[in-house]
Formats: sequence, C-alpha cells, structure tokens
Amino acid sequence: MRIDILTLFPEMFTGVINSSIIKRAIDKGIVQVNIHNFRDYSLNKHQKVDDTPYGGGAGMVLTLQPLVDCLKAIPNYDKAYKVLTSASGALYNQKKASDLSKREHLVVICGHYEGVDERITHYIDEELSIGDYVLTGGEIPALTIIDSVIRLLPEAISEESTIEESYTSGLLEYPQYTKPAIYDGLEVPSVLVSGNHEEIRKFRRYQALKKTYLRRPDLLNNVSLTKEDLNFLELIKKDLQ
Repeated sequence: MRIDILTLFPEMFTGVINSSIIKRAIDKGIVQVNIHNFRDYSLNKHQKVDDTPYGGGAGMVLTLQPLVDCLKAIPNYDKAYKVLTSASGALYNQKKASDLSKREHLVVICGHYEGVDERITHYIDEELSIGDYVLTGGEIPALTIIDSVIRLLPEAISEESTIEESYTSGLLEYPQYTKPAIYDGLEVPSVLVSGNHEEIRKFRRYQALKKTYLRRPDLLNNVSLTKEDLNFLELIKKDLQ
C-alpha cells in the first residue's frame, strides 16, 4: 500500500512513522508513506498558501493552487483514493478504517485554518472527521487515519489481534488481564485461569456486552445479536438493578 500525506507540518509525522507498528510495516515493505509539504508548491513569492474568504468572515482559507499542484505531482494520483481531513466530514470509524486498508493508494490532505476552498471537493473522494470537535489542523486526524489503516494491513500485526478488539465485532472489547493472578489483593477472574475454553468464551462475550451496554449502548443497535447475547443482556440488566 502507498500512502501520501499533504501537510504544512511534515515534522508532526516524523516520530510516528518512525516508531512502533508503522515503522515495522514500512521496514517490511508492507506500506510506503510519503510526506509532502504543499507549501513547496506555492507560486506566491512568499510561499503563501492561504487567503481571506470571499464574502468576508474571520480566519483564512487554504487556496487551491498549492494543494492541487502538490496532489498532481504524486505519481498516479488520479488512481488514488483521496481524503481531506475536515471537521465537517463524515465521522471516521473502524469500518471506514477497514475499507481504506483495502485501497492500494491512499492520499490524505490535512485541512487547516478556516478550511479549504470548497472547490477542493472536485479533486478528492471524501471528507473525514475523527470526532465532533475542532482541532488546530488536520495533522492529528491524518495520523489517526494512517495509524488505524496501517495496523489492519496484512502482516502489519497478527490477524488474531484485530478480530475481537473494540468496534471490529461491533462491541467494545472484553476486559483483559495478565500476570500475576493476584496483585495488591486484586484477583484475575477465576474462569480465565480455569482452562475451560467454552466458559472463557461465554465470560468474554458477557463482559463485552456488559461494557458496551454501560458505555456505548448505541452500538448494540447495529450488532446482530444471537439468542445467547439476548439472554446475556437480560442477565446484565437484572444484575444492574
């Protein structure tokens, strides 16, 4: 997979792409990440990339010329899937991360200031937001997107690690424990050290449903629940009364 990022602050990506899972994926040749400073493409003698908005208003708006010229300088940019980080974009989620991970070439444009000239929509495929809040720029959302996408690429991490984690199955992930079995008087649930795989499976499913019910009940509306799940939910509700 190839990922190209258009930004005014390339230094914000240096530490991330040279660390942890992303670095290992790059070293293995699983993904190629390229950072482009679109200020380098400005035709303004001061390398200006923004201007005042037509119609008046506060703040500055990113102009098209540097962005579009930078985009067109990327090999085969026209075949890439191009997204713009934007507070008004579609809400990013695990399903979208999974969809993007199947693309061969992804371009992420980091929005800034009061936004980008609306005509940028003619050059991109989608606008994405990582939440209902406003950040100083699109770099952090871009980092979120590339991290969540790269970890889903084949061989980036073990496939087993992604199967039951939060949101992949539609539920929040069940609680995890590790050694020692007792710490400061706090014990690991006995079922997890019982060796009974079926009981462990039931325990984990129950706990995933419980955590989701308590913290993100809205997610339950989008999950296909089995008869066992429905029985667990009834037990959860009774236990909480």
